[in-house]
Amino acid sequence: MTRIPHPYLDHPATLAFAHRGGAADGIENTAEAFRRAAAAGYRYFETDVHTTADGHLVAFHDTTLDRVTDARGRIAALPWSEVRRARVAGREPLALFEELLEEFPAARWNVDLKAESALVPLVELIRRTAAWDRVCVGSFSEARVARAMKLAGPRLATSYGVRGVLGLRLGSYGIPAAVRSGAVCAQVPETQGGIRVVDRRFVRAAHRRGLQVHVWTVNDADRMARLLDLGVDGIMTDHLETLRTVLTDRGVWV
Repeated sequence: MTRIPHPYLDHPATLAFAHRGGAADGIENTAEAFRRAAAAGYRYFETDVHTTADGHLVAFHDTTLDRVTDARGRIAALPWSEVRRARVAGREPLALFEELLEEFPAARWNVDLKAESALVPLVELIRRTAAWDRVCVGSFSEARVARAMKLAGPRLATSYGVRGVLGLRLGSYGIPAAVRSGAVCAQVPETQGGIRVVDRRFVRAAHRRGLQVHVWTVNDADRMARLLDLGVDGIMTDHLETLRTVLTDRGVWV
């Protein structure tokens, strides 16, 4: 396991991320989901952000409300006054990311920038609340994360996007590839399109660069164990009890 001189990663053991607060039962990215994760002992939470038509930063994964709520429509096209009436799984309200930061002051957040419109509001929120040590910003778009880092400055913790991960993967095979400096971690799927992303070579290449490796989204105990044996630094899961049990059995649940 490698350590980065950034307070976001200051944790004495494997990082256990509650993916969307623990999405297994369908109330993902709600305050109630994160409350349960906190009660289960989780300190690291993963979420996503979009902005409403009037600029409110909402913790939500999808572009539209359709899949997981009792409402319909694109979040970016609706005001917060309408979005706030939607209920996840028919019962839990959506949350503003600022509300989550306030309710869980001890939590650290991995935030996926799902839309370009969320970039400036997120960076401004982190700056206004002085949450530099509590938030790591990521996105599939490497360029989007780079823009966030340029806007925020070196205090912002970021992870690699797809291009950065590809560069790291090529570098693990000795193939020269440019990667963005300043990231603190690579957050990756175990496999992508049937191709293995995370193996011992990849983990070692990341660690040589001083990067942690966080793997998403892993819900099977055997897969969790294999990844830990490879030396990954963090795992994101929908199944909170499964990951906690695996880490407890290994003596690394903190």
